Order: sequence, then structure tokens, then C-alpha cells
Amino acid sequence: MTALLLVAADQTLAAGPVLGSVGMSGLTITTGIVLLAGLRGSDRIELTRDKAGGIGIVFGTLAAAAGDMWGDVAEGVAEVPAALVEGTAAGDVGLGLTALALTATMFLFKWEKLVIPSVLGISAGVTYGQAGGIWGIGSTLVVKLAGVLGAL
Repeated sequence: MTALLLVAADQTLAAGPVLGSVGMSGLTITTGIVLLAGLRGSDRIELTRDKAGGIGIVFGTLAAAAGDMWGDVAEGVAEVPAALVEGTAAGDVGLGLTALALTATMFLFKWEKLVIPSVLGISAGVTYGQAGGIWGIGSTLVVKLAGVLGAL
């Protein structure tokens, strides 16, 4: 019994003294739970359009960084709004304008249902990482901060 406790204590300390082993997938799941709780109604999380979009951006960025199933889900969500922006008669607008259009659409309109800015945020989070430039800086910052948080 004592040996089991010592092994468990060693694994916890090796993984991180505060949060233990979280990882990028764990942070993605937690962010998704926060977003879902806010959308479904929670007495602890009250979402506004800006909060829903911001949490969606963080979820999309973390999901793309986590890869595997989470990356596939986020990229699937991102394809729909991005296709609407890129598929216009304006021609090949590029990922930079797609990121800008998603951000403007998410934050400038008054949305009755907060699921729309959430989905736009998830799409924007994935697009930011692909677009590069200033969008990529924000995406990299979120991933780096998540790495620091996961190391706690």
C-alpha cells in the first residue's frame, strides 16, 4: 500500500506540482466545457458575445494545436465560415482577410444566439494559426501560455 502511494506521489510531482499532467488535449477539453456551460446556461459562467467569441478563439487555437481528434473537429468547424468568406465573387482573398472577416463578423454584429459567435470564434482560432502575420502571433501566444499553464 505504501509503495502505491509513493509511486503515485512521484508521478504527480513529475507531471507538475499544481495541475498534474494536463496536456494540450486536457486544456482543450476544459475550454470546451467552459464554452458549453456558458452556452447551455450556468450560474457560474455568463457569456456575452465577446466572451463567447473569445473562448471560441481559445478553444479553436488549442484544438488545432492538440491535433488528433480535436484538430479534426476544429478544422471541420472552421471550414464552413471560412468557405463562405473565401468563396465570394471577390476572388482569392487569402487567409489574412478570412481571419479579419471572421473576427469582424464575430464581434461587430449583435447576435441573438451566442452559439454563432462561438462557432465563428472556433473558426477564427484555427484560421489565425494558418494565416500567419499578426494573426499567427496571437495564436502562438495562446499556445505558449497554454504550455506554461500545463506545466504548472
